[in-house]
Amino acid sequence: MTPNKIVEEVVEKNKLFTDEKKYNSQKEQATKNKESLAELLIIKNLVKEDELYKKIGEHLKIPFVSLKGLDIRKDILSLIPNPLANTHHVVAYEKSNSEIKLAMVDPTDIETAEFIRRKTGLEPIIAITTPSDIKDALKNYRTGLEEELKIIEEKSAKQDEENGGDLKKKAEELPVVNIVSSILEHAIFDGASDIHIEPAETEIHIRYRIDGMLKEAMALPKNLQNGIIARIKVLANLKLDEHMVPQDGRFKIKIQEEKTAFRVSIIPVYDGEKIVMRLLPEGAKPLTLRELGFLPEVQEQMENAIKKPHGMILVTGPTGSGKTTTLYSVLGMLNQPHVNISTIEDPIEYHIAGINQSQINPKVGFTFATGLRAFLRQDPNIIMVGEIRDGETAEIAVHAAMTGHLVLSTLHTNNAPDTLPRLLDMGIPPFLIAYTTNIILAQRLVRKICKNCSKEYHLDSNAIKELGLVFDTEKIIPLLKKHADLKDSEAKLDKITFYQGEGCAQCKQSGYKGRIGIYEILPIDEELAKKINARATTAEIKEYARGKGMVLMSEDGIVKAKKGITTISEILRVTKE
Repeated sequence: MTPNKIVEEVVEKNKLFTDEKKYNSQKEQATKNKESLAELLIIKNLVKEDELYKKIGEHLKIPFVSLKGLDIRKDILSLIPNPLANTHHVVAYEKSNSEIKLAMVDPTDIETAEFIRRKTGLEPIIAITTPSDIKDALKNYRTGLEEELKIIEEKSAKQDEENGGDLKKKAEELPVVNIVSSILEHAIFDGASDIHIEPAETEIHIRYRIDGMLKEAMALPKNLQNGIIARIKVLANLKLDEHMVPQDGRFKIKIQEEKTAFRVSIIPVYDGEKIVMRLLPEGAKPLTLRELGFLPEVQEQMENAIKKPHGMILVTGPTGSGKTTTLYSVLGMLNQPHVNISTIEDPIEYHIAGINQSQINPKVGFTFATGLRAFLRQDPNIIMVGEIRDGETAEIAVHAAMTGHLVLSTLHTNNAPDTLPRLLDMGIPPFLIAYTTNIILAQRLVRKICKNCSKEYHLDSNAIKELGLVFDTEKIIPLLKKHADLKDSEAKLDKITFYQGEGCAQCKQSGYKGRIGIYEILPIDEELAKKINARATTAEIKEYARGKGMVLMSEDGIVKAKKGITTISEILRVTKE
């Protein structure tokens, strides 16, 4: 829908409302609940739909088009995938050899127009239309889809009758191919990291994970289920007739010269087979530490650890906290012609030229431990182990670090100090941990505030009270003075300027766009090594590190919130244990 700010400007400038008191009430509701103001005003009959959207067009200097009664050719309509048209309220209604005319409810949604330009190779010419016009035009999609589904059903019934159903043929039917392509392309366009295809009793739910949050994308009829699953199995080169055993595979697609790999996982569930696909953009360059969100002091500590010729660099955090991305960034910095780098991963997420990458295969006995042993006979300088999961892998990694190799790996612990007792629990002698570990980095991912709709705000008494349940609020002011250039006028919590996103077309009204890391770093110095050797507890290690100035993850987050990178609510969401 058209952004609320634009609707407000147009309505108030042209006095379009019929009742000012009711208008202000709806405006307040739209702001509070992040709803579409235009939609509320139209539902409550406070403005006339056509008049509102014509005036928005005049305001934005964009032509208005009425789609009612317009006979749109099916080949033009189908240039935009049905899910995209439904989600972003856009319809193609005319085209030439070089241009495509788009009717949009939100003509400021430049990202959608750009995606259509890349997908079709045609230059978009944008016009504004009303939501009801779009709704009418989308009925043509439904008619077309119903016809296609009917054909699929008839074919399926016939095949089932003849030979028990040919899944391979079903996977190659044009409607199924188009629907799967649409699901994949829409996910790429929306910046999703994962696609979930979940069968229910009467339909199939498609959800995308965007910036770490799962969002419903579309629901499809149940009779498409077998065709969609078969199509993805064909793409990933999996067994079509296997429905009771989990399967894993991989495939790539190319859109406008950009390749994306999909890592596929299929498991049997009550209503069929659930598919989860991880999107892995090919050719993506490793990010720098600064781009990952490292504060200058933390970045310096990490760079010093990387420069050491041997020892262990450990990155810790839960699944999906960006550990592998951080390690790839470090490998990108270390990747030079004069060094031999080998990695053993599960799975290989990104291919990096100049690095020898291996994937474990437990079926043939190729585990992290056996792979790591083999690497030591490959004359490596630097080794990356995807994850230390057991005592055997930990022991080999520690011995490799002790014998002149730089070892990078990950563990699953909640914070940096917890990592050292975790290694002790795996049976590694404390003196080996103390004298081989260079640095431990704990991290989480938080959503970034959308730059387009970011606005300032101050904490109220309730927010400060909630903050006090998680943070020592007395330490926040000194922390921000040191790391975020806090002004003297902001010496009290309720005077500090923080930021949040209002919600706009660019961030799909969420107020967030993209993600960044928050970090906690623990360098192992001589004094800390002695404490580890004496089997110090997590609390003792943390107390020592805090005395040396270690910034906790939550504090790193508060600094980023003050700098307008993320929000207080995001920090509270990801750091609560």
